[in-house]
Amino acid sequence: MSEQTNPPNAWERINLGSERLKLFFIKHLDRIYTAKIHLTHKLPLLAEEARFKDLRNAIFDTVGNVEKQLARLQLIYTLLDSDPSKGSIHGLSGLIDDAFEAINEQKGEAELQDLSIIFYLQNIESVEMASFQILQMAAVRLHNPHINKLLKENYEEAKSDRTLLLLISSKYIVS
Repeated sequence: MSEQTNPPNAWERINLGSERLKLFFIKHLDRIYTAKIHLTHKLPLLAEEARFKDLRNAIFDTVGNVEKQLARLQLIYTLLDSDPSKGSIHGLSGLIDDAFEAINEQKGEAELQDLSIIFYLQNIESVEMASFQILQMAAVRLHNPHINKLLKENYEEAKSDRTLLLLISSKYIVS
């Protein structure tokens, strides 16, 4: 009779060396960094399309937060002795392109245009929050608490932006 052994759990099997983890981290940091730069260009265009003053203001506040997040990301690159490089942002740019398409479909119906903007901004904020959470988990293994703190600040800002958009959308729908 052969003796059965329990297979190791998934985390025990994962052995990311520090260099492999650092490469993974930087590659995904590049993606969120590039996406944030893209947002600094596209969000003001969305603000121009918004008809509800609170929404326009929220978008401009978000642009300011994105600029602060970019500064934090640049500091993380410095801490990692790395430079940003262009990352793939097809998913995020697709969401933004979809937002403009949805806005155009609602021409002449300001309320629906604004709800479309809110819908897509909520999706973008959710993607950002998830990205920052995963990077935070990976940062723990990089053994640099300052990086984790910077990512946590970015996560909290994205979460705050998402909450503001939820409040605006509920105000919009209830009014």
